[in-house]
Amino acid sequence: MTTAGFDTRVSRRTTDNSVDIAGTLWPLYKLEALAIGLIVFVAILAITTSMQPAVLTAAAAAVVTWWVRRNYYSRS
Repeated sequence: MTTAGFDTRVSRRTTDNSVDIAGTLWPLYKLEALAIGLIVFVAILAITTSMQPAVLTAAAAAVVTWWVRRNYYSRS
């Protein structure tokens, strides 16, 4: 035998808290974090007209949203 018997089946478990994007399940908390990061980025950029505070604030908001929502969904 020239090949190892690897199991190539893919699990397609769907949960209530995931969204199918191009055949890949994305947890909802990731999409929420990206949306919040984008909104904060645009708002801070419009207020300060400087990229540095906009990027840093948006990254911080996205990380905080990511972890808070991840903990929320894992408990429910």
